[in-house]
Amino acid sequence: MAEVLFYHLTESRMEDALPDLLERCLARAWRVVVQTATEERRNALDQHLWVFRDDAFLPHGSDAEGSAALQPILITIDPAQRANDAHVRFMVEGAVPQDLSPYERGVYLFDGLDEEQLSAARARWKVEKAAGHMVTYWQQSEDRRWVKKA
Repeated sequence: MAEVLFYHLTESRMEDALPDLLERCLARAWRVVVQTATEERRNALDQHLWVFRDDAFLPHGSDAEGSAALQPILITIDPAQRANDAHVRFMVEGAVPQDLSPYERGVYLFDGLDEEQLSAARARWKVEKAAGHMVTYWQQSEDRRWVKKA
């Protein structure tokens, strides 16, 4: 079973928090899939990861480009896409995966100011817990650090 983490954004936007979490995954030599809810968000996130910080580089691509298997970080809208043999799957802005069993970790990253995303995260908590995954809940502190709450 996978370890499933719920990251509740209260102090920053997803675009600001996600790159740091992706860097941590790459530092552990984990391959990653980031699942978005729409093609527009996938494409915007793909562009954002090229320019998010001047002193950093996150090797990535999207499944729209055709080299999915080669990507350390693969961005997709497909709930089953895992062409890069990812260890970790991130779901952003309400994206729902087909199955987290093949992963070491699943990570739901959701906006605490968006009621729809909050409701979706609560529903997914119940689903993932019922599936037997180890679930934990993390919330941002005022200084944007992650604090384990449950």
